[in-house]
Amino acid sequence: MTTQPTELIQQHLIDPEICIRCNTCEAICPVGAITHDSRNYVVDAEKCNSCMACIGPCPTGSIDNWRTMLRSQAYSPEVQLLWDELPAELPPEQLVVDDASEAAPAPQAQAVAAPNALATQAPAVHPPVGSTLPPWSAAHAYTQLYGPKSAQKSIRATVSGNVRVTAVGRDYDTHHIVLDFGKMPFPVLEGQSIGILPPGVDANGRAHHARQYSISSPRNGERPGYNNLSLTVKRVLEDSHGNPVRGVASNYLCDLAVGDTVDVIGPFGASFLMPNHPRSKIVMICTGTGSAPMRAMTEWRRRLRASGKFDGGRLMLFFGARTQEELPYFGPLQNLPKDFIDSNFAFSRASGQPKRYVQDLIRERAADVAPLLADPDCYFYVCGLKSMEEGVVLALREVAQSAGLDWANVAADLQRQGRLHLETY
Repeated sequence: MTTQPTELIQQHLIDPEICIRCNTCEAICPVGAITHDSRNYVVDAEKCNSCMACIGPCPTGSIDNWRTMLRSQAYSPEVQLLWDELPAELPPEQLVVDDASEAAPAPQAQAVAAPNALATQAPAVHPPVGSTLPPWSAAHAYTQLYGPKSAQKSIRATVSGNVRVTAVGRDYDTHHIVLDFGKMPFPVLEGQSIGILPPGVDANGRAHHARQYSISSPRNGERPGYNNLSLTVKRVLEDSHGNPVRGVASNYLCDLAVGDTVDVIGPFGASFLMPNHPRSKIVMICTGTGSAPMRAMTEWRRRLRASGKFDGGRLMLFFGARTQEELPYFGPLQNLPKDFIDSNFAFSRASGQPKRYVQDLIRERAADVAPLLADPDCYFYVCGLKSMEEGVVLALREVAQSAGLDWANVAADLQRQGRLHLETY
């Protein structure tokens, strides 16, 4: 029996230490190779085709990890789900086995080529995914200043505000939480997110992993001139199937009092950013706490307008919730000038009213939305539950087609020019 190498692969793995469980990779994978449990996201080597579609959208880079493996000994999803950290590269002697077959090593160049080069060649999915490129005029985003693999593992913020922003109700308790970083640098932009590290351990005795939250304040802070930011957090009391469950991080955050401290990592995100040039228009489509980045963008534009530094750029908002009482920031939104923002609300559970969703509003405003789809200075942002994404993109396609636009060309422009951004969970 002679010793020969069997087929070698570059196995795609996700680093559990820096993954913030945002679900972007699983949502975007065109072959269903990525899955998760309550703790880890993992890649199935039997399904992964190294298309690289998931690399660019990952806000932490946790998904850009590879190990040279024998295909027959690749780490299974079940094994990966148990990891707290990535395994080391195997030594060369473990990459050969006794095998009389003539199987040749698989070319490795395909799997380890530059992610940026291959990401644009990923198989198309339908409906098309959003862009992973920021608007050309977006400000520079700082990312991962604090985290497991940074010089400082986390940064501690102090709670300076915690206010309920929905009407009193049994299952839609949403809070506006302000975190102050004191003298520690923590620069953020509208559209970025942070990770919150809840105290304590899970059922297996391991420290809770970070939970991701979009920032709902503009770049100069919830309180201008202070080193702070805000979050929009809904208290989780049931899972997606309606079963009672108490969300670890959401309940921790909603119960915080002024003066409490919180461990934070991040910031994250370098593409879901707002444009800065004066001609730029923004269409914001969101549900529930998906309003967080939209509030940040709106408030930044409002401050610029008040200071006389920004006199252009139309804002259009499509905001959905089950009822008006569950819609965060409904009161403040009503007070914004109509010539500043064009607000449209959809309620799917309003008493005595037919169900309406954000995609219904988009179709109703087709005459106004179609020119914006064709306008290279208009940028679209979608944030909320994953279930809304397909309906919104299909509505945009219908609007384009009804206006005589070629959707394939429009969709390609939206992606190539960084003009359509999807952040759903």
